[in-house]
Amino acid sequence: MYDKDPVKIFVVEDDPAYTKFLKYVLELNPDYQVEFFPSGKDCLANLYKNPEVITLDYSLPDMPGEKVLSQIKSHDPNINVIIVSAQEKIHTAVELLKLGAYDYISKDHETKDRLLNAINNARNKTSLIKEIDYLKKEISEKYEFEKSIIGTSPAIKRTFSMLEKAVQTNISVSISGETGTGKELIDKSIHYNSKREKRHLVAVNIAPIPSEQIERELFGHDEVALAGALTRHIGKY
Repeated sequence: MYDKDPVKIFVVEDDPAYTKFLKYVLELNPDYQVEFFPSGKDCLANLYKNPEVITLDYSLPDMPGEKVLSQIKSHDPNINVIIVSAQEKIHTAVELLKLGAYDYISKDHETKDRLLNAINNARNKTSLIKEIDYLKKEISEKYEFEKSIIGTSPAIKRTFSMLEKAVQTNISVSISGETGTGKELIDKSIHYNSKREKRHLVAVNIAPIPSEQIERELFGHDEVALAGALTRHIGKY
């Protein structure tokens, strides 16, 4: 299971008094590792440290806020950038959000609560993304051919050979066999080892489908081509 790591935060603020305020607010949480930078250039020069969240003053002395935001996103689009600004223009906030800012917070009496909520939400979002990536990796490793299908017989080796061919193409695959022989294991092994691993796996059990409906279920039909059909049906193939 994926565990949350301490969140690394960069604070980019040129006002010493406001920096002191943010330092007090953020360092109350022992899970926050905070670094402070007085300019956009200083922040950009330290992006190699891989911060998870950056609070960015919109009005910096050396660079416009839009430019700093753009360069942060170019370095790593997954960094959550929270703009903290004395400007309250809606147009400015909307444009920064379009550029990829996670949130836009005005400097007022609600800044503390809004900032802490934004950081917490950003952290939860990042943790969820990491957990999903971790689970996807676990699934992929679970269905590696040699780990999920055990055997060294000639028949198993032929199966491995066919699986290798299947995962390198975009063909549709039909799997047949007696109950309990591992058909579902085979289809998941193909799916999670192919370029389609991030898409949905749709398995179809043919056994309960009446024989006269199998063709239209697999290949579909058009309302004109099939007598009595009211709508077009897209087949699995």
